[in-house]
Amino acid sequence: MRPRQRGGPGRALAALAAVLTLTVTGLGWHSVDQLVSGIERIGNLGLGGGKSDGATDILMVGIDSRTDAHGNPLTQDELAMLHAGDDGEGGLNTDTIILIRVPNNGRSAVAVSIPRDSYVDIPGLGKGKINSAYGITKSTLQQKLIDQGVSPAEADKRSTQAGRQALVKSVAGLTGITVDHYAEVGLLGFVLLTDAVGGVDVCLNNVVDEPLSGADFPSGKQKLDGAQALSFVRQRHDLPRGDIDRIVRQQVYMAQLVHQVLSAKVLASPGRLKELSDAVGRTVVLDDDWDVLSFLHQLQDLAGGEVKFETIPVKDLNGWTDNGESVVRVDPTAVHKYVTAAVGDDDEDTKGDGGIEPSTVVADVYNASGAGGLAAQAAQALAAKGFRTGTVDNWIGGPVQSSRVLAASGGDPKARAVAQALGGLPVMAEPGLPEGSVRVVLAGDYSGPGSAKGSVTFDFSGTATATPVPPAPPIDAGTNGPKCVN
Repeated sequence: MRPRQRGGPGRALAALAAVLTLTVTGLGWHSVDQLVSGIERIGNLGLGGGKSDGATDILMVGIDSRTDAHGNPLTQDELAMLHAGDDGEGGLNTDTIILIRVPNNGRSAVAVSIPRDSYVDIPGLGKGKINSAYGITKSTLQQKLIDQGVSPAEADKRSTQAGRQALVKSVAGLTGITVDHYAEVGLLGFVLLTDAVGGVDVCLNNVVDEPLSGADFPSGKQKLDGAQALSFVRQRHDLPRGDIDRIVRQQVYMAQLVHQVLSAKVLASPGRLKELSDAVGRTVVLDDDWDVLSFLHQLQDLAGGEVKFETIPVKDLNGWTDNGESVVRVDPTAVHKYVTAAVGDDDEDTKGDGGIEPSTVVADVYNASGAGGLAAQAAQALAAKGFRTGTVDNWIGGPVQSSRVLAASGGDPKARAVAQALGGLPVMAEPGLPEGSVRVVLAGDYSGPGSAKGSVTFDFSGTATATPVPPAPPIDAGTNGPKCVN
């Protein structure tokens, strides 16, 4: 089987930088300053605010708020269009959580997605889903303040700030990264931004009919309007990989939204630009210490640099708490290690054999054992150690009696690092493999991480064991059209 070519999942971020740069060039800095001045600003979030670590770390959050960025209630028509509350969860939840690191030179970036149901430590609340950190903290404090005689408006303001602080701390605790800046967009933003660019192209592998999110789509390529796009990024029921597939959809949407802006020449249309400006002003919130104009200057070289999307490793998509709540299980230690490698802050302790940085290695993983799911489980084990995976599939290259790692040469350091991570597999030279390529072939003798013998049973709610999570497919936001996804 020929290895699948990896796409450019980070092209969305590169294209976003290009859009910002083109906006600045086309409108002039004064006009952009006016646009930025219309964005709601908030302070005292407990952010790092500095760049002493050599990068700017931004927490981007999508929330299911029933108000706009300025606290004004949405209309009944808007609420109906958003399917607000149809997911069976009241309150203010964070549907999208992405930590973006941009080095101070502005030439590269990494966006790390966090599943919304990740079960983590929430300051002041104990264990809970990370998407509830904001909403539960807010509602709890809001009621307490009102009971103390504080006015509803002041209680809302102070509790909202506390909710954002709790989310910032929860993300920092899970990832080990101090958040420098905060950006928030409401669900209405998905609708308004999509409509402002004339719709967003997507592609689905299968027909979708899921009433809770309002997702009702045929298979194949199609253009979604704002309300449809929101249903597309919100759906999490009836997806093969639940939260992980939802994250992939969000990443595809972001990639295509920006690509649509460029291809539709929105920046050359005063009417479209006004719609974009109105959408940003009504739905985006930023921290008040963020000098956005300086940051835009910093990003001008990003389009030609290294950019990528990542998703934190997951122990179990189908975890359960003692009280019967469905959650996504994560291991903070593994997440710390993975994020550290992904953002390039690793030290020698995070490197594999020969000092190889795991995040620089892309390994294709094939199952030649006949045991279902083995390749996916081993790939997830590699991801938890900071490695990246390409093709994950069944092996069709003929019978294989013993597991091995294939490379252009038996001494390839990247292949040796992967082999070590999988329990000390032999590395063999494979004629015709490109230099730097790493191909893992697992036979029936495999007993390393991800196998039945090598897997760890996590005691989370008594007897539950981890359900393996296949890695997300690469996303290509290039000119060939949207990546087809679940």
